[in-house]
Amino acid sequence: MKHRLSALFSLLCVASVGAAVRTEHPNVVFFLVDDMGWRDSTCYGSELYETPNLDRLASEGVRFTQAYSSHPRCVPARYSFMTGKFPARDGIPGASYNMDAGEFTLAEAMKAGGYATFFAGKWHLQDTDDQAPENQGFDINIAGGHAGAPGSYFFPYTKAKNKNHKTEAPIRGLEDGVEGEYLTDRLTDETIEFIEANTDHPFLVYLSHYAVHTPLEAKPELVAYYENKLKKLDFDGPEYIEKDGTTKMRQDNAVYAAMVHSMDESLGRVMESLDKLGLADETVIVFTSDHGGLSNRGVNSQRPLATSNLPLRAGKGHLYEGGIRVPMVVKWPGVTKAGAETTRIVTGSDHYPSVLEMAGLPLRPQQHLDGISYTDTLEGKDAARSGPVFWHSPMGRPNQTGDTNSSVIRDGDWKLFEFFDEGRVELYNIAADPYETTNLATQRPDISKPLLEQLHQWKQDVSAFIQHK
Repeated sequence: MKHRLSALFSLLCVASVGAAVRTEHPNVVFFLVDDMGWRDSTCYGSELYETPNLDRLASEGVRFTQAYSSHPRCVPARYSFMTGKFPARDGIPGASYNMDAGEFTLAEAMKAGGYATFFAGKWHLQDTDDQAPENQGFDINIAGGHAGAPGSYFFPYTKAKNKNHKTEAPIRGLEDGVEGEYLTDRLTDETIEFIEANTDHPFLVYLSHYAVHTPLEAKPELVAYYENKLKKLDFDGPEYIEKDGTTKMRQDNAVYAAMVHSMDESLGRVMESLDKLGLADETVIVFTSDHGGLSNRGVNSQRPLATSNLPLRAGKGHLYEGGIRVPMVVKWPGVTKAGAETTRIVTGSDHYPSVLEMAGLPLRPQQHLDGISYTDTLEGKDAARSGPVFWHSPMGRPNQTGDTNSSVIRDGDWKLFEFFDEGRVELYNIAADPYETTNLATQRPDISKPLLEQLHQWKQDVSAFIQHK
């Protein structure tokens, strides 16, 4: 009996040292990257990009292999994060291109639950001041405004240094800085400063990097490192093919690789600060991207392309997998199993209810109408997202990214496209054909017809915007 009690005591000691205890109201760090493709990291299969900190996070949390953006462009995708809705519900894009100030955002819900709230980086959801982060639930806003990209990643951030990039709206709050300072580092500094000042109560950090969006600018020493690494890699086949516009077939851009590297260092610094402050076991980290990587352009465009999403089809702007499938890793201390992986389908609207549940706060179903919490998957349950996912892209940019107007429904393994201006339908079985190579629409009318009817009904229900010619 004595030996059994001793063994039990030893096991309890090991458990208390080796596993975090679930916290009732944990801190939340939502780490959002701009334009980062599904395969733009080591843990998702890249041979060029190096992301040791994201790899570490994946080894400590849950890696999602079928996480999606709600739209293949920035504003609609970000609207979905903040509102828990599919962007077509508010006519985004088309009838509008920004979030209405009357939305009760995720940040407002967290603030109402007693959380200190912090935003840094790209907001891109406002035309007027009442739509700014500080008026949408964030106590502090650093650099968030109308701008979709900086003029430069090197201070001063509003002055374009790349001849292929035009200066957009000013980056508010970062008017002061040191010549040559790098924007990704500066946003990380501001974030860590907030965390250090808020150790005594729960907080929401929404670090929304401008990286790795254009302009393609990176630290010279990192660019040199990846240029040297590229010399050791072999590439088969052409650099570009003419499909879905012009598609980049290789991950071979040293500048972009260096930008990914700096973004990963930012994640590492945030994780390190949580460790040093004793907050790591009390903090949820959600890592994701707003949509797929920039790998496609119009056939006649000379726009520089950043990455390749292969083997996924197409990229930013398209509703093919390369445009909407994104990296996503979640660590929930005391809950997630280290190194777990899931094929559960998740989309951008699902973060709102999921973060509330992880934070121990009440859901707001009248707000996050399209959000379905994925916390059951984080808890290790064999759960699937109930119901289909819908996408609607009525403002295609054939000259910029090579995409045309379309709507999509995915229900289980089946994904149906309607190119409504062209009267064309495509059907793919994503489980059997994740790279969308074989259109089964005519072969499987038993699948395509009811899915198309369901898609039409949804568009009618949400009053989806259609540009009538």
